[in-house]
Amino acid sequence: MKHTNVSPTVAVVVLLAALGGAAVAAQDRYAVQVPGGLAFAEFRGYQDWQTVAVSQNGKLIETILGNPALIEAYKAGIPDNGKPFPDGAKMAKIHWKAVKNPGEPGNPTVPGALDDIDFMVKDSKRFADSGGWGYGVFEYDAATDTFRPGGLTDKPPQAHDAKCGFACHTIAAARDYVFTAYPKR
Repeated sequence: MKHTNVSPTVAVVVLLAALGGAAVAAQDRYAVQVPGGLAFAEFRGYQDWQTVAVSQNGKLIETILGNPALIEAYKAGIPDNGKPFPDGAKMAKIHWKAVKNPGEPGNPTVPGALDDIDFMVKDSKRFADSGGWGYGVFEYDAATDTFRPGGLTDKPPQAHDAKCGFACHTIAAARDYVFTAYPKR
């Protein structure tokens, strides 16, 4: 029987290639971008932002988070004082499927499976034609553990640009296009 010797260098290269292939298979959410619009990477660290509010809309429950610039603006009375949010203010709205938890007293509605994440950023120069705000929706697929930009077949339909949420937000123009209030705490 003839044995083939594999050099340690070849073995290391094969191992690194295999590990690299596995790493490529896992999605980097920060590489996802709405074509012609916002990138997920613009909101890096959103998980650590402060909660602005929570709400439930139909079958979804959501937490709205704000970066420090947004939170400071709210604390200064914006938008209720008629002033606009400052450039650099950012929001993240995380939607989950609403489920009942019979294991807790009162059978509360709690977050279930992740549905999508919406982002808003105030940049009055970059988004002058949409009230100074840029919008992005990223749909989550639990089966593949990946995000994709929202599209025209989603509810609500999303165009592939940073203005995808502007039409809906025009009814909140008097509040600088922001629906979410900062409740007393």
